[in-house]
Amino acid sequence: MLSVFRSKPKFATVRPKAAKSINGKSRDLSDNLWTRCENCSALIYNKELSKNMYVCHKCGFHFRISAVQRLKYVVDEDSFRSVKPLVSKNPLNFPEYPEKIVQCQADTKLDDAILIGEARINGNAAVVGIIDFSFIGGSMGSVVGEQITRGFERGVVRNLPVIIISGGGGGARMQEGIFSLMQMAKTAQAVGKFRQSGLLYISVLTHPTMGGIYASFASLGDIILAEPQALIGFAGPRIVSETTRQKLPKDFQTSEYALQNGMIDTIVTRVEMKDLLGKLLSFHL
Repeated sequence: MLSVFRSKPKFATVRPKAAKSINGKSRDLSDNLWTRCENCSALIYNKELSKNMYVCHKCGFHFRISAVQRLKYVVDEDSFRSVKPLVSKNPLNFPEYPEKIVQCQADTKLDDAILIGEARINGNAAVVGIIDFSFIGGSMGSVVGEQITRGFERGVVRNLPVIIISGGGGGARMQEGIFSLMQMAKTAQAVGKFRQSGLLYISVLTHPTMGGIYASFASLGDIILAEPQALIGFAGPRIVSETTRQKLPKDFQTSEYALQNGMIDTIVTRVEMKDLLGKLLSFHL
């Protein structure tokens, strides 16, 4: 026997209303207005997210941001002066690598995965470098290694402290092979020479700081800071677990785990970062 009553659906589809623009054409009000937090799934109004430096107001999750955005949050306005730009070549004739470089340059407005130069933080001068994850995963190719090395050399010549803000999950850039791997030793040696001058090197670790970046200059700071919940380490937790055949702690390789085990000095929120860096620089000077 057929039922004369239809069952009501559990969910109703609500279509966003269109608003009239000045020229009379409709536009979707839902576009580019909200972002869902990757950690707590809260829906955040984009203007509020930007105002809060891309940190979730509910759980404190720090969204990944570009080097240009981070520069605005860390250094004094109009104080940054970039070093001479360098562009990656294709030493191994890797297929489509030059095209990938050009595309990343267009997307990020950077020459390569690092933005580096001289700047002031609360009035204190320093060499500041920022790795951008959006440029081939923040991987360290020959240009990144050379620019970091030149940054430390510039610090010695100019008698300035160096701050490097790392954030890359790609490690060494596979398109450059051994030329990329050589940058690990090269940047580590640059830190060693810089340290002999008695100047201050502050390393800031953001999500994620992995692979060759962490295994070289990022872990060699005189003072090592990290943003909350950042993934920090050489190999990822899954690889470590499969290799060691051990069950890892839930917070393994996070900033909190690193702090608990003495691998970093402290955890600093994005909102507090500039003031703390300014204080550390002023103490050094």
